[in-house]
Amino acid sequence: MTDTEIMTPRGPAGIRLVEPAGPPVSVLVLGHGAGGGVDAPDLVAVRAAATAAGVRVCLVTQPYRVAGRRAPAPAGQLDEAWTAVVEHLGVHDLPLIFGGRSSGARVACRTAPVLGAAGVLALAFPLHPPGKPEKSRADELPTGLPTLVLNGDRDPFGVPEPVGRVEVIVRPGATHDLRKDVRTTAALAVDWLRAHGWAG
Repeated sequence: MTDTEIMTPRGPAGIRLVEPAGPPVSVLVLGHGAGGGVDAPDLVAVRAAATAAGVRVCLVTQPYRVAGRRAPAPAGQLDEAWTAVVEHLGVHDLPLIFGGRSSGARVACRTAPVLGAAGVLALAFPLHPPGKPEKSRADELPTGLPTLVLNGDRDPFGVPEPVGRVEVIVRPGATHDLRKDVRTTAALAVDWLRAHGWAG
Protein backbone atom coordinates (compact mmCIF):
# COMPACT_ATOMS: atom_id res chain seq x y z
CA MET A 1 0.00 0.00 0.00
CA THR A 2 1.51 3.30 -1.11
CA ASP A 3 0.24 6.75 -0.11
CA THR A 4 1.22 9.77 -2.20
CA GLU A 5 -0.10 13.21 -3.09
CA ILE A 6 -0.31 14.75 -6.53
CA MET A 7 -1.06 18.32 -7.48
CA THR A 8 -4.34 19.01 -9.25
CA PRO A 9 -5.84 22.32 -10.43
CA ARG A 10 -7.79 22.26 -7.14
CA GLY A 11 -4.85 21.56 -4.82
CA PRO A 12 -3.16 18.35 -3.68
CA ALA A 13 -5.16 15.12 -3.95
CA GLY A 14 -4.30 11.95 -2.06
CA ILE A 15 -3.65 8.64 -3.80
CA ARG A 16 -3.48 5.28 -2.01
CA LEU A 17 -2.33 2.54 -4.36
CA VAL A 18 -2.96 -1.08 -3.36
CA GLU A 19 -1.40 -3.78 -5.54
CA PRO A 20 -2.64 -7.37 -5.91
CA ALA A 21 -0.30 -10.29 -5.19
CA GLY A 22 0.29 -11.02 -8.87
CA PRO A 23 0.12 -9.07 -12.13
CA PRO A 24 -2.99 -6.83 -12.14
CA VAL A 25 -5.94 -7.73 -14.37
CA SER A 26 -7.43 -4.22 -14.23
CA VAL A 27 -7.27 -0.91 -12.35
CA LEU A 28 -10.14 0.23 -10.12
CA VAL A 29 -10.09 3.91 -9.12
CA LEU A 30 -12.34 4.66 -6.13
CA GLY A 31 -13.52 7.96 -4.70
CA HIS A 32 -15.02 8.72 -1.27
CA GLY A 33 -18.32 10.23 -0.16
CA ALA A 34 -18.95 13.91 0.51
CA GLY A 35 -18.27 13.92 4.25
CA GLY A 36 -16.13 10.80 4.59
CA GLY A 37 -12.86 9.36 3.41
CA VAL A 38 -11.42 6.32 1.67
CA ASP A 39 -11.60 4.30 4.90
CA ALA A 40 -15.42 4.00 4.74
CA PRO A 41 -16.40 0.37 5.47
CA ASP A 42 -17.80 -0.36 2.00
CA LEU A 43 -14.72 1.08 0.25
CA VAL A 44 -12.39 -0.90 2.54
CA ALA A 45 -14.31 -4.12 1.85
CA VAL A 46 -14.36 -3.57 -1.92
CA ARG A 47 -10.66 -2.69 -1.92
CA ALA A 48 -9.76 -5.89 -0.06
CA ALA A 49 -11.95 -8.15 -2.20
CA ALA A 50 -10.82 -6.56 -5.47
CA THR A 51 -7.09 -6.76 -4.72
CA ALA A 52 -7.55 -10.40 -3.68
CA ALA A 53 -9.08 -10.94 -7.15
CA GLY A 54 -6.10 -9.46 -9.01
CA VAL A 55 -7.23 -5.83 -9.28
CA ARG A 56 -4.94 -2.86 -8.67
CA VAL A 57 -6.96 -0.42 -6.55
CA CYS A 58 -6.34 3.32 -6.39
CA LEU A 59 -8.19 5.21 -3.65
CA VAL A 60 -8.50 8.94 -4.32
CA THR A 61 -8.88 11.58 -1.61
CA GLN A 62 -10.26 14.81 -3.01
CA PRO A 63 -8.30 18.05 -2.41
CA TYR A 64 -10.92 19.53 -0.07
CA ARG A 65 -10.47 16.53 2.26
CA VAL A 66 -6.67 16.67 2.01
CA ALA A 67 -6.98 20.33 3.06
CA GLY A 68 -9.01 19.29 6.10
CA ARG A 69 -12.38 20.61 4.98
CA ARG A 70 -15.57 18.59 5.47
CA ALA A 71 -17.83 20.52 3.11
CA PRO A 72 -17.39 19.13 -0.41
CA ALA A 73 -16.23 21.22 -3.33
CA PRO A 74 -18.65 21.92 -6.21
CA ALA A 75 -19.19 19.09 -8.71
CA GLY A 76 -17.10 20.70 -11.43
CA GLN A 77 -14.11 21.04 -9.09
CA LEU A 78 -14.43 17.43 -7.92
CA ASP A 79 -14.47 16.25 -11.53
CA GLU A 80 -11.48 18.44 -12.37
CA ALA A 81 -9.36 17.04 -9.53
CA TRP A 82 -10.43 13.46 -10.32
CA THR A 83 -9.50 13.97 -13.99
CA ALA A 84 -6.02 15.18 -12.98
CA VAL A 85 -5.51 12.08 -10.81
CA VAL A 86 -6.64 9.69 -13.58
CA GLU A 87 -4.35 11.41 -16.10
CA HIS A 88 -1.48 11.17 -13.60
CA LEU A 89 -2.07 7.41 -13.23
CA GLY A 90 -1.70 7.05 -17.00
CA VAL A 91 -3.36 3.65 -17.32
CA HIS A 92 -3.31 2.56 -20.97
CA ASP A 93 -2.45 -1.14 -20.86
CA LEU A 94 -5.21 -2.39 -18.53
CA PRO A 95 -8.99 -1.96 -18.29
CA LEU A 96 -9.76 1.10 -16.18
CA ILE A 97 -12.83 1.00 -13.94
CA PHE A 98 -14.09 4.07 -12.10
CA GLY A 99 -15.98 3.81 -8.84
CA GLY A 100 -16.78 5.34 -5.51
CA ARG A 101 -19.41 5.80 -2.86
CA SER A 102 -22.13 8.48 -2.85
CA SER A 103 -20.55 11.75 -4.08
CA GLY A 104 -17.57 9.72 -5.33
CA ALA A 105 -19.95 7.51 -7.33
CA ARG A 106 -21.38 10.62 -8.98
CA VAL A 107 -17.89 11.84 -9.93
CA ALA A 108 -17.06 8.40 -11.37
CA CYS A 109 -20.30 8.34 -13.37
CA ARG A 110 -19.89 11.85 -14.77
CA THR A 111 -16.27 11.41 -15.84
CA ALA A 112 -16.16 7.77 -17.01
CA PRO A 113 -17.38 8.32 -20.60
CA VAL A 114 -15.02 11.26 -21.18
CA LEU A 115 -11.92 9.66 -19.64
CA GLY A 116 -12.27 6.26 -21.32
CA ALA A 117 -13.25 4.09 -18.38
CA ALA A 118 -14.40 0.58 -19.27
CA GLY A 119 -17.06 0.53 -16.55
CA VAL A 120 -18.35 2.12 -13.35
CA LEU A 121 -18.93 0.71 -9.86
CA ALA A 122 -21.33 3.00 -7.97
CA LEU A 123 -21.77 2.38 -4.24
CA ALA A 124 -24.77 4.19 -2.67
CA PHE A 125 -25.43 6.35 -5.71
CA PRO A 126 -27.42 9.32 -4.30
CA LEU A 127 -30.32 9.47 -6.75
CA HIS A 128 -31.77 12.60 -5.15
CA PRO A 129 -31.40 14.69 -1.97
CA PRO A 130 -33.35 13.16 0.94
CA GLY A 131 -37.04 13.99 0.66
CA LYS A 132 -36.65 15.59 -2.77
CA PRO A 133 -37.26 12.85 -5.36
CA GLU A 134 -38.08 15.51 -7.96
CA LYS A 135 -34.40 16.54 -7.98
CA SER A 136 -33.23 13.35 -9.68
CA ARG A 137 -29.60 12.79 -10.70
CA ALA A 138 -30.44 9.78 -12.86
CA ASP A 139 -29.03 11.57 -15.91
CA GLU A 140 -25.53 11.28 -14.40
CA LEU A 141 -25.56 7.49 -14.77
CA PRO A 142 -23.51 6.45 -17.83
CA THR A 143 -26.13 4.31 -19.56
CA GLY A 144 -23.76 3.40 -22.39
CA LEU A 145 -21.11 1.85 -20.11
CA PRO A 146 -21.31 -1.31 -18.01
CA THR A 147 -22.28 0.14 -14.63
CA LEU A 148 -23.14 -1.59 -11.35
CA VAL A 149 -25.09 0.35 -8.73
CA LEU A 150 -25.17 -1.12 -5.21
CA ASN A 151 -27.67 0.70 -2.99
CA GLY A 152 -29.45 -0.10 0.27
CA ASP A 153 -33.22 -0.49 0.27
CA ARG A 154 -33.41 1.98 3.19
CA ASP A 155 -31.34 4.69 1.52
CA PRO A 156 -33.01 8.10 2.00
CA PHE A 157 -31.18 9.29 -1.15
CA GLY A 158 -33.21 6.84 -3.22
CA VAL A 159 -32.34 3.93 -5.50
CA PRO A 160 -31.83 4.34 -9.27
CA GLU A 161 -33.71 2.22 -11.79
CA PRO A 162 -31.74 -0.02 -14.17
CA VAL A 163 -31.48 1.62 -17.58
CA GLY A 164 -29.32 0.92 -20.61
CA ARG A 165 -26.21 -0.91 -19.39
CA VAL A 166 -26.77 0.13 -15.78
CA GLU A 167 -27.43 -2.79 -13.41
CA VAL A 168 -28.87 -2.12 -9.95
CA ILE A 169 -28.55 -4.46 -6.98
CA VAL A 170 -30.49 -3.48 -3.86
CA ARG A 171 -28.96 -4.53 -0.53
CA PRO A 172 -31.68 -5.52 1.97
CA GLY A 173 -31.70 -3.66 5.27
CA ALA A 174 -28.87 -1.32 4.24
CA THR A 175 -28.96 2.47 4.52
CA HIS A 176 -26.83 5.04 2.67
CA ASP A 177 -23.62 4.03 4.48
CA LEU A 178 -23.94 0.41 3.20
CA ARG A 179 -22.40 -0.80 6.48
CA LYS A 180 -24.79 -3.75 6.72
CA ASP A 181 -23.11 -6.90 5.39
CA VAL A 182 -20.25 -5.13 3.57
CA ARG A 183 -18.63 -8.46 2.74
CA THR A 184 -21.54 -9.48 0.53
CA THR A 185 -21.62 -6.02 -1.06
CA ALA A 186 -17.92 -6.37 -1.88
CA ALA A 187 -18.43 -9.92 -3.19
CA LEU A 188 -21.21 -8.68 -5.51
CA ALA A 189 -18.87 -5.96 -6.80
CA VAL A 190 -16.10 -8.47 -7.53
CA ASP A 191 -18.54 -10.89 -9.18
CA TRP A 192 -19.51 -8.04 -11.53
CA LEU A 193 -15.85 -7.22 -12.24
CA ARG A 194 -15.18 -10.90 -12.92
CA ALA A 195 -18.18 -11.18 -15.27
CA HIS A 196 -16.61 -8.49 -17.46
CA GLY A 197 -13.13 -10.01 -17.34
CA TRP A 198 -11.82 -7.30 -15.01
CA ALA A 199 -10.98 -9.61 -12.09
CA GLY A 200 -9.38 -13.01 -11.74
